Amino acid sequence: MTATPASVASAMAEAAAAWQDTLDDEQSAQGAWDWPGSKAAEAERLNWYYTPTDHGGLTLHEQLSHQQRAAMTLLATGLSEVAYVSASTIMGLENVLDRTEGFATGFGRDRGRDPGMYYLRVFGDPTGDAPWGWRFGGHHVSVNHLVVDGEAVAGSPCFLGADPMVSPLLGGQELRPLGGIEDSGRALLHALDPGQREQTILTPTAPADIIGANRTHTSPGDRLIPLPDLWRGHFDDQTLEDRLWSMHDGLEAQLGVTDADRAATELSERPKGIAGKDLSADQQEMLRAVVAVYLDRMPPGLVEREYERLDLDGVHFAWAGGPERGDPHYYRLEGPGLLAEWDNTQRGVNHAHSVWRVPGHEFGRDVLADHLRAHH
Repeated sequence: MTATPASVASAMAEAAAAWQDTLDDEQSAQGAWDWPGSKAAEAERLNWYYTPTDHGGLTLHEQLSHQQRAAMTLLATGLSEVAYVSASTIMGLENVLDRTEGFATGFGRDRGRDPGMYYLRVFGDPTGDAPWGWRFGGHHVSVNHLVVDGEAVAGSPCFLGADPMVSPLLGGQELRPLGGIEDSGRALLHALDPGQREQTILTPTAPADIIGANRTHTSPGDRLIPLPDLWRGHFDDQTLEDRLWSMHDGLEAQLGVTDADRAATELSERPKGIAGKDLSADQQEMLRAVVAVYLDRMPPGLVEREYERLDLDGVHFAWAGGPERGDPHYYRLEGPGLLAEWDNTQRGVNHAHSVWRVPGHEFGRDVLADHLRAHH
């Protein structure tokens, strides 16, 4: 049976309802919210993060084993197999990062790096006819879905990061859960001729993070948001707050970021970089491979719609930073209905971020507006 937006929505509804049925009243207060009935509640639905902050919802470590299984079942309905494997690996990397940082406390909690600090919240009734949605997120994972009129209509933003980006394995092997995202972008860069590279490289200095950050929506003129502003509020502990600013300022100083670099990488009315229409046929296939590591996060039944939306000729590829593995670097894809970003600059170029966004359609706000006009 071919998967469709309706069948995906049905699987999501079944999984969400099964998870909710396991919750007690206290857990439900955190994990199962009514559909937003006010601007403040809707603003919470649109909140998303990728730092180890409070993402809003019920955490995995607040759930029993069978509840965790149900939560992960819901997550699996909203991701392709490869994306689910990647997300699960990223969550497990919290244990590796904890070891790297000496198993220290941090971020105002007993365990700073915690594979149990992933939050799930369902908005609305998955068994009813009204719109409903869900959000799963924690450090380096953010998945957002909306269901309207029985169809899964929006699945962005979708964020996947990795710290460490590269880890050693037995037998001299490497664990690189996001290696394909990095390598496909670099392969396209290396396939460009000198003139094309000149169009593509915005600045030889990479920014310290993705430019769109965790904004609800992106706009021309957006620049990088400093690390301390990427959390759910600022810390009362001034020592911790100062540490975050020191990390941000120190990284920008290490990278050599100037205001000219910030201007070069800021979002603009017209996409920056080289357009797909200006690439050869072979280069276009490489561009399509880069796009695929973002669109292929969606499960069968939803991913087809994203490819139908794709205008490869209109997708622009832009790069900042060094061209070789190990160089701090950043790239983005930008075009009609597409903004995808990648950076690997932190922790000695071993801490990566990637995000797929659909400007104008994120969180399904456009679909919701149409739904309200049609039904009210």
